[in-house]
Amino acid sequence: MTKRNRRAHSPAFKAKVALAALKGDKTLAELAQQFEVHPNQITDWMKQLQERVAEVFETGKTSAEPPVDVKVLHAKIGQLTLENDFSYGLFLQARRAPLSLARSQT
Repeated sequence: MTKRNRRAHSPAFKAKVALAALKGDKTLAELAQQFEVHPNQITDWMKQLQERVAEVFETGKTSAEPPVDVKVLHAKIGQLTLENDFSYGLFLQARRAPLSLARSQT
């Protein structure tokens, strides 16, 4: 028996199918055949759309991401750049040091 991969539908596709189902022009069976998905899947997507439709019109709520302080990020970039430059300078000195010691011994 071969293993079938699950299809991952995009949010845009799910919205398109759910809106078509809510429109009511076609039955779930017709939509399932048209979009090649199971009728139960369409029902689930319709329920999700109906539950979350009010979120579109909510105001005052910010996204789940915390606000970003650009000044702090620029300071961190500057600090890391200095550390990187310093480390690279030490690397170059260490790379040259064995050569200068070897020449002075001969």
